Order: sequence, then C-alpha cells, then structure tokens
Amino acid sequence: MTKKASPSRGATSDEQSFESESADRGNAVVIFAPLPVLTVTIEDLSGEADIHVHAGGQGVWQSRMVSSLGVPVVLCCALGGETGDVIGPMLSGKGITVRTVPVTSRNGSYVHDRRSGGRDVIAETAGHPLDRHETDSLYELTLTEGLTHGRVLLSGPQEDDVISPDLYRRLSTDLGANGCQVAADLSGERLEAVLAGKPSLIKVSHEELLADGRAKSEDAKDLVEGMRAMRKDGAGTVVVSRSGAAPALALLGEQDPDNSTRGGDIVEITMPSLEPADSAGAGDSMTAGIVSALAQGESLRRALQIGAACGALNVVRHGLGTGGARAVQTLAERVELRPWK
Repeated sequence: MTKKASPSRGATSDEQSFESESADRGNAVVIFAPLPVLTVTIEDLSGEADIHVHAGGQGVWQSRMVSSLGVPVVLCCALGGETGDVIGPMLSGKGITVRTVPVTSRNGSYVHDRRSGGRDVIAETAGHPLDRHETDSLYELTLTEGLTHGRVLLSGPQEDDVISPDLYRRLSTDLGANGCQVAADLSGERLEAVLAGKPSLIKVSHEELLADGRAKSEDAKDLVEGMRAMRKDGAGTVVVSRSGAAPALALLGEQDPDNSTRGGDIVEITMPSLEPADSAGAGDSMTAGIVSALAQGESLRRALQIGAACGALNVVRHGLGTGGARAVQTLAERVELRPWK
C-alpha cells in the first residue's frame, strides 16, 4: 500500500489516495461512501474478550464484497479527525483503490459488544456534517472517478445529517447524463433525490419502503405497487429485499438482455435456506453482488442470482460484506427466479 499526498489534518483542497493496486478501467465499480465509520467489536474467544477494529459503513462493507468477487473498486469518501486518521489505512485491500477528501469534519465511530450473540451498544459517536466546500470536493472527486470508470454505486452515510440529499441528486443526475451507470442503495430523502437522475438500479428493503410511505403494508402486492411507483419516478431495475424467508422482489428494467423478458416484469428471488449467524448487512451485500455481476457483463437475471447468494452468504458469517467468490457462485446456482403472480 502506498500513501500519496498526505496533507495535515483539516486540509480540504488536496486529495489523499490509499492504493492497493490500480483499478481496471474496464469493469471497476466506483463506490460513493461519504463518511466511513470506525468500528470496534468485542467478540468471545474461549471465554476471553477478542477485540476487532475495522473501517465500516455501508459503502465500505459493499466495497469488500465487490472486491471479493474479483471486481476492482474505487472507493470515494471523506476522512477527518482522529477517527479519520485511523480509518484511512484500513480502507484499502486487494482490488480496492481508495480516493479520499481530507475534511475538518470527524468520522463517526462505535463500540459493540457481541459476546452475548447480539449487538450490545457500548458507545457510539456520530460523524460531523461536511461543510459546503468539503461537499463540493467530494462531489468533484466522485464525478471524476465515475466518468472515468462508467459505473457508480451510491451508498448512504451512517448518520442522516452529515451529507445533504442534494449531493445525491447532483451525482445521480450528472453521472447519468454523461453515460454512467448509476446504482443506489438508499432510502428516505436520499432515495427521493437520486431518482431525479433516473438510476439504472435501485435496491431498498421492504422496511424502508414502509418507512418512506411508498408501500401501504409488507404484503407483496403493496410492495410491488411501491416498486412500480419508483419506476414512474425514474428508477430502472428495482430490487426489494425482505426479512425472514420471504423472497425478494425485482422489477426488471430494460437492460435485461433476455428476449423472453419484457422490461417491467416482476420476479420473486428465492434465497438458499441457511441458518443465520448475523443478518446485519445482508441487503448491502446483495446490492454489491448485483452491481459486481453487471460490471462483469452478466445478464440481469444472473446478477440477481449472484446478489441473492451474496446476501445469503453474509447472513451465515459474522463479518459484514464478506464472502468468498466460490461460495457465492455455488449458492447462486440454488437461487430461483420465479414470475410473481
């Protein structure tokens, strides 16, 4: 790993880069992870406390899954404060190139105790909102990388108030208008904002649809109605993950190359049956798997199978955004896509 252009803390005009290897321009995925968090988890190891320190946040976890499937990642984010100093070197990995904007804001952090089998919150510190100049720098960085590589996944921050939803509108609109494939895993105001750019892929959970008032109930019929409404608002393919054993739903977009499928068809995605270890992060891994497969030239239907396999594999592991490519391919063969009726 090499570290370039190391500015003093609080600088906002220069850019930092932590690189593990160069991103392939042919199929690299740019992931917008605005303000990563420092995560400390306490596990049990033969009756003793086992402490793990990692960089985290939705986009960071997705970058791990994308890179584990053999797709290069360019991770765009902001780092600041003591937590940012610690997070920076931990973001990179095999196949992940990190582009950062140094900011005066502080990245968030949390300490979770998992020795009981759940996630007991010991302490949490929120990240600080970015100012106008820092936001502009992060926009410029992500726009440049997105136009360079042609495929961007927009993920959300850990806290609602650190980034204005309007930044998502600008990125989605400007990237899409210049031929970039935009995917988003968002909810609330950020989802509403990103729809303005007519993204090619939207992934949400059914809980998020309910919370946003886009579905009347968790019944599949109401979820499908909400998905169709998002299509009218500008979304291409819409994927809705569901909790428990309920199959995920996908409203297929026009990029489906299967001549037997008309854009607008709804399919159920039946996951492999596996005993869960930790359900956190399954939806994020699903999104990462879909985007990875599309970047590798897979059909939309195959991408949905791979995404479902990533989500299922994440559930049986304790690390977020983790899973091996061989296991994903094996589980993908057991994912069924059925027409929704």
